[in-house]
Amino acid sequence: MGRKKTESQVRFKYEGDMDCRLFYFSFSQKFVSITRMENENIISIFTDGSSLGNPGPGGFGAIVVFDGKVKELGGGEKPTTNNRMELSAAIGALQWVGRNVSDGVGDPRPAIVLHTDSSYVINGITKWIWGWKKNNWITSTKTEVINRNLWEELSKVVIGKKIEWKYVAGHVSVAGNERADRIAVSFAEGKPETLFEGNFSDYPIKNILDISHDVEQKKDRSESRAHSKAKAYSYVSLVDGKIMTHQTWAECEARVKGKKAKYKKAVSKEDEGKIISEWQKLKN
Repeated sequence: MGRKKTESQVRFKYEGDMDCRLFYFSFSQKFVSITRMENENIISIFTDGSSLGNPGPGGFGAIVVFDGKVKELGGGEKPTTNNRMELSAAIGALQWVGRNVSDGVGDPRPAIVLHTDSSYVINGITKWIWGWKKNNWITSTKTEVINRNLWEELSKVVIGKKIEWKYVAGHVSVAGNERADRIAVSFAEGKPETLFEGNFSDYPIKNILDISHDVEQKKDRSESRAHSKAKAYSYVSLVDGKIMTHQTWAECEARVKGKKAKYKKAVSKEDEGKIISEWQKLKN
């Protein structure tokens, strides 16, 4: 039972890093570990996806750094989801590499390091896809694999490539991720960034290959994620200068929907009081 295959609309950006362990993909087997190859030509890629509203207008961005050159790519579609754009960015980047980059010394498989902030993409291509393919694209919960056409395309473009899939946290000042995000959002907004293509020496983002991150930003992001997963004590809303608390999200949503409003989940009585106090200051 197949689905009609649609072509993904993507362009991309990549970046590189010289210290990596690699996977050589072949769908006759899961993968073969490749030893570290510090002297091998490395292609570095950064990818990101964005969907405004999720689902909504979407975009993707990629940066490829290779052989003293940089290529930025971007594209989009609507409506779409964030996961589809993350997949499209990876597919597009790897397709571009396959068409345009050779290591120049007779090795048809130059090493690739692909950086992404999508655990969905990394887990899907390195773990889940083997079971999906074996079970005719049916998940362990007996449902059809979402975004099957993109997973099928990604499974094709990785064949014969040595790839390290490297997770980088989003929005923690990693230059490559920040630039990929900017490109993706610009396409989602319908106001595409000007994309660079040329020599690395002329590229304005000189630290594009630096994957160090801001520790405090990463801590804040982790705390924000933990807060979003925590059970709600209440929801606080601010509409027309009046603050109210609600026991359920449905009550809060009914008050704020379609209005110029602020709303936030509180995870404890103390958290609720802090939110109310902060918003009262904004009113004064």
